[in-house]
Amino acid sequence: MQKLVQQVVDELVESGAELGIQVAVYRQGELVVDAVAGVADPASGRPVASDTPFFSASTAKGVTATVAHVLAERGALDYDTPIVEFWPEFGAHGKGKATVRHALTHSVGVPALPADLTVWDLADWERMCALIAAAEPWWEPGTKTGYHAVTWGFVMGEIVRRATGKPIAQVLAEEVAKPLGIGGELFFGVPESEMSRLARLQDAPGTAAMMAAMPADLPLVKATPPALTPSADYGNNPVVLTADIPSGGTMSARAVARMYAALLGEVDGVRLISDARLRTATALATADVDQMVGFPAPRALGYNLGRPGADPQRTLSVFGMPGMGGSTAYADTETGVAFALTKNRFFPGPSDAVDRIGALVAEAVAD
Repeated sequence: MQKLVQQVVDELVESGAELGIQVAVYRQGELVVDAVAGVADPASGRPVASDTPFFSASTAKGVTATVAHVLAERGALDYDTPIVEFWPEFGAHGKGKATVRHALTHSVGVPALPADLTVWDLADWERMCALIAAAEPWWEPGTKTGYHAVTWGFVMGEIVRRATGKPIAQVLAEEVAKPLGIGGELFFGVPESEMSRLARLQDAPGTAAMMAAMPADLPLVKATPPALTPSADYGNNPVVLTADIPSGGTMSARAVARMYAALLGEVDGVRLISDARLRTATALATADVDQMVGFPAPRALGYNLGRPGADPQRTLSVFGMPGMGGSTAYADTETGVAFALTKNRFFPGPSDAVDRIGALVAEAVAD
């Protein structure tokens, strides 16, 4: 499988379709693919290495969900606890019955932020949490679901902070990254000392046209301030990269694949959650029409269900999260495979690289 995947990533870079790319696959706790190609920084020509962290946008939501499940495993969280028991201010405007489960399934009803927010606002944790706590819900919590593109990370992150007394970046480092030996490759806020190692993003041709073609009345567009919509500039911005913004994050493919592998089973003696917790966390929680995008979205507790590029209904054993721009990470409870792809040519549409390589890996495992 290593040879097959390496051939594809080399072809993608040589053809100009991709700039720099990483793919990692674990199977039954063993790293079976660690493929890289291209340049991490087009200005300097610095090549991609296996440990190069890439800003991967919402792929990090799967990391945030994992932190929540690790805490639930240890008794620090319960999915059906009202959020106000941790965070009383969140109960404003009738949100008092919203639970941790509602937050995980994008059902709390607070997907929107004021249109004039900037990245400097985004980096102000207290301000962001106060805005979200004071928000009027778009629907009664628990009655509908709709993708909380930016707000989700702050809701989950503040629940984690109130439950543990620590910022979610610290909990990630201590409870997930350090035990798995990936502390230098999996971040919410990137330390200043690590910034020079990061990949630099570049917008793909056609990105601006695709973003301009997004319907202005689409709820997802209306809910997301223009300055906070992911792009290459956004993902290269030091303010974004160094802040604790757990709706997005920075990671190597190898690190996030290792994290997913440790949800499925042991990786070098480390298991993040039990089999029973894994079943609970990855079971279908909602398949309702997503209020922000207008089509059904099968979700588990904090993860999307279905393999990218495949029929979700036929691949519900796959759980994970894609990121706007083309990165993704997921695991399959049926096959024991964990997969991750990171890249720095940013394109807001479906990722051909993810679909192609994901299908190749699925076929190789089936054979």
